[in-house]
Parts: sequence; C-alpha cells; structure tokens
Amino acid sequence: MIGTGYVGLVTGTCFAESGNGVTCLDIDEKKVAGLNQGVIPIYEPGLTELVKRNHAAGRLKFTTDPDAAIPTAKCVFIGVGTPQGDDGRANLSALFGCVETIAPRLAKDAIVVIKSTVPVGTNRKVAARLKELTGRDVDVASNPEFLKEGAAVDDFTKPDRVVVGTLRPEVTEVLHDLYRPFLRTERPFLSMGWESAEMTKYVANCLLATKISFINEMANLCERVGADVNSVRRGIGHDQRIGFSFLFPGVGYGGSCFPKDVRALMRVAEDTGVEPRILAAVDEVNDRQKHVLFEKVKRHLGDDLSGKTVAVWGLAFKPRTDDIREAPALVLIDALLKAGATVQVHDPVAEENVREQYGDKLIYGEHHYDAARGADLLCICTEWNEFRNPDLDFLKHTMNAPVILDGRNLFDPADMAEAGFTYEGIGLSAGG
Repeated sequence: MIGTGYVGLVTGTCFAESGNGVTCLDIDEKKVAGLNQGVIPIYEPGLTELVKRNHAAGRLKFTTDPDAAIPTAKCVFIGVGTPQGDDGRANLSALFGCVETIAPRLAKDAIVVIKSTVPVGTNRKVAARLKELTGRDVDVASNPEFLKEGAAVDDFTKPDRVVVGTLRPEVTEVLHDLYRPFLRTERPFLSMGWESAEMTKYVANCLLATKISFINEMANLCERVGADVNSVRRGIGHDQRIGFSFLFPGVGYGGSCFPKDVRALMRVAEDTGVEPRILAAVDEVNDRQKHVLFEKVKRHLGDDLSGKTVAVWGLAFKPRTDDIREAPALVLIDALLKAGATVQVHDPVAEENVREQYGDKLIYGEHHYDAARGADLLCICTEWNEFRNPDLDFLKHTMNAPVILDGRNLFDPADMAEAGFTYEGIGLSAGG
C-alpha cells in the first residue's frame, strides 16, 4: 500500500484486519516512525485500535524502503494524493512518481491497483508507462474509493459496493477474492473497464456535491420567501426518487474530495469539448455559500467589527474528522479577521491543525463554552454532537449578547426564541 493518508492507511489496515499481510510504504520518515510506534497521523474513529492490533500481530507493517514492500507484493495499491493543481486539474506527479519507483521492483505477476482518484484515462497511461519501464505488459486495475472521513472504517468494511476497472477477468477475480470478506451481506462487486471505473468515482462525488449545492440554494431562497427549508426538505425527501441523503442545508461542502473532484471533472469536460454548466454552477454556489454566515454577521454587527468578539464552534469541514481542507469555517474566520473582529474558536479535534495555520491570530477555547465567553455573537460551522444540547441559560449569561448564527441548523428557532436568543439558521423560519 503506497501512501498512508486517509485512503492508504484505512485500506491497508482493513485488508490486514481480514487476514492479509500488508506493508504500507510512505516517503515521510517521521510519519512511518510514528506509525511503527502506534502514533496515528489522522483522526478517524476506530482506526487507531485496528492499526495497533494488526501491527502487533505482524500483519501490518510500515516502511520507507520500497525494496521491503514491492518485490514480494501480489497487489501494489497506489493511494497517494492527487491534489488540485493551479489550473483545476488533478496533479498526478506523486502518482507517476510511484510508478517510476515500483516498476523495477514489481514481481512478474503483480497487479498495480490505482486507488487514488484520477482523471479518466490515467490507468491507461499508467499501464503504458509501466510497459515502457519494464518491457512487458503489467496488469493495472482501477479501484476507486468511496470512503467518508469520519466513517471510513465502516465504509470500507461495510461498503455499498466495490468498483473495479480491469482488462482481464483473472485480475478481476484476484480483487474479488481480496474484497470477499467485506461483501458477505450481498453487496455488489462491480467490474467494468478502466475509464468507466475512473468516471464512476468522479460522477459519484459530483452528484453528491450537486445535491448539497442545490439544497443550499433552495435554503437561501426559502429565507427570502418566508418558507422553512426543513419543512421543504421533509416534503421532498419522502419522494423515493429524491431521498434525504445530502439534503441538509448548511454553509457549503469542504474537505479533500468534493471541491477538487468537481473542478477536476470540469477540466476533463472542457478538455473534451463539453461545457460543464451544471458542475460550474455547483462549484460557484458552494463558494458563495461559504460566505453566507459572514453576511449574516455583518447584518447583526455591522461592516466594521473592530471591538467585536465573535465565537466560532466547529473548524473541521465535517464532524468526526480533524480535516480542515477547504473548511467553510476558515472562510468565515478569514473574513472576520479582515473586518477587525476578535475571533474565539473551538473544535473537539481540529483545533491544532487550525493553530498551525493561524497561530496567535485566534483565541482557542479548551471547551466550546470557553470560546463563547464574552462573545457578541456565536457562529456554528460544524455539527459536532457535543454542540447539539448546550446549557442555554449558561450560554446566554456567558455571552455578551445572546445571538447565534447556526450554519448547520442544529436548533429549533422557536425553542431558541423562547430561551431568549436571537437565532438564525440556514433557510429556517420561526413558523415552519
């Protein structure tokens, strides 16, 4: 398993948990040393216990030495990052760097499996490059991941489906055997061509992002016309053609997948002469949605926030992760600081990552009540469970003014009004 980020570490660990011998390879010596000592570099519920158990059992190893990992491997999974480049396209330099590294070390019957999210055509290019480097045809398979941060272990061990792209049925069978322990509840194993598998990953993420941007735009419209988006959401969600998944309005999506994948597929479309109108709108709506809370702040406190203190609960882009990449909270914080506000923040697990980025520009609360102390206004950006049932009497007396702008619609407006708070969510109305 090449790469020990979210995808590589979860995948390698879960394969080891099902009885396979797995060696995880990474160029980061500090990370590998930490993993060998039981230090997990990411926050992912349930992962630490699995890593420690399988490492202790000898099924899971970590190394920086490709000679210790590649030559004996039947399957070589590549799970390195493919970040967004300056032009919006996926940057594949790390992936093709891996190809150069593994080529001279591959066993003759080894299968190279691309787990990274890659543009359509990448598996074909990898196969061609491996043939150039080895002088023979190397089996290459596409195996896109569908893991949600914060639920990655469950997603891997209880998948909705497993997708593989292969050219030979023998390769398909090897991967089917590898995944068989996770498919005992009749979850489908879907085999297709390289391009179809690559496209499946992008289309899945882009469709989910589309649902988020759509309900966010409808929530903003609900505010203008006096409707309540929660009532509307219930009204449409019970239609089985629509459903409730990803129809929760908020302050926009973030993380390492949806933003870059939407933009990467836009570039693929443009490169093939297709105008990606829907994808462009999804990206634009999401970017605009990340500024909604700040616009609400200005309506309450004015454009100049000098002398004002604003609290922010939740910094990660979603709960159950410490990932702050493209997090809506950071867009809000940047705008608050630029307007002169003092910003007090709290997040259960992402605070240290934010501290590395902002240093002493922010005031960090050990508890979410600490962040709210003396605040003129509280903004909620991440729906951590510990934020859902605050002591409202205590919170009201802790804050300078009982004003809450809720970017995740955690509370009922009528209940908040009864408790003495000025409360605004996203697309909510007091009447329902």
